[in-house]
Amino acid sequence: MKAVIVDDEKDSRLILASYLKKYCSDVTVCGFGESVATGLDAIRQHTPDIVFLDIEMPYGNGFDLLDKAGDISFETVFVTAFDNYAIQALNQSAAYYLLKPIDIDELIKAVEKIKAEHADNQVRHAKVLVDNIRATGPQKIMLPTMEGFEIVPVPNILYCEAVDNFTRFHFEHTAPLLICRTLKYFEEVLTPHRFLRIHRSYMINPDYVIRYSKGKGGYVTMKNNQELEVSSTRKKEFLDLFEK
Repeated sequence: MKAVIVDDEKDSRLILASYLKKYCSDVTVCGFGESVATGLDAIRQHTPDIVFLDIEMPYGNGFDLLDKAGDISFETVFVTAFDNYAIQALNQSAAYYLLKPIDIDELIKAVEKIKAEHADNQVRHAKVLVDNIRATGPQKIMLPTMEGFEIVPVPNILYCEAVDNFTRFHFEHTAPLLICRTLKYFEEVLTPHRFLRIHRSYMINPDYVIRYSKGKGGYVTMKNNQELEVSSTRKKEFLDLFEK
């Protein structure tokens, strides 16, 4: 697979290229960029399979580059220093990202996953991210299942239920989905969308709450008539949300 590296730091570009040459022999680095403009030039010139893309750059960021790239025919691995907003956006779209300084095992893992999905011609994760950035309507989330993945609008989610190391997503009009991530993972992804953790086993979309019953913690009834327990430690946060 052909790769392009876009990063404003020369040392970072060279280190990543060296890692790819040594540890990911199936990947050939064919071009570099140091900004949104030069990155776009390299992508158009080399038509890569993978773009390793720094998020923060002068005169724009990695999301700007993708927005200007038009139809995205490549997979993207974001390379970034830790940033809460960026990580939430990437997690929501199930996008690949590497934190600086780059961990070699994580780099190998990201490349192997992309190779597998590339062979199956699956939907580009970065495309979901860009669609969300451009969206004027509801944002979407990519949910990895045992069979592949589902892309669903965030407002369609009633609540999420912890099932060991998995999460079951419940919807108003469609069957539940068992997703290969923990509820803790989705708590970070969905909290910016007003979802609220009410119990160690449940996180809800408050727009679908139709009733609250008092108790030590109490219970909420969702729009599908499912009654969910509210833990005593989460009760105040839950009630405060509805008083705003």
